[in-house]
Amino acid sequence: MTHTWRYEGGESPGFDDQQSAEDWLSENWRDLADQGVDQVTLHSGDEVVYGPMSLHAP
Repeated sequence: MTHTWRYEGGESPGFDDQQSAEDWLSENWRDLADQGVDQVTLHSGDEVVYGPMSLHAP
């Protein structure tokens, strides 16, 4: 099943596994936050894996 990060105004590329999706977010979360994204949710197909998760420090 394809894993994607969904957020207001967009969606990440699709990934073959959860680890690849998490690696992508680790590399890109600052850019997303700079673009005004507040939170992301990881999906596997149409199912929520986890989230929403804030991209801002507590």
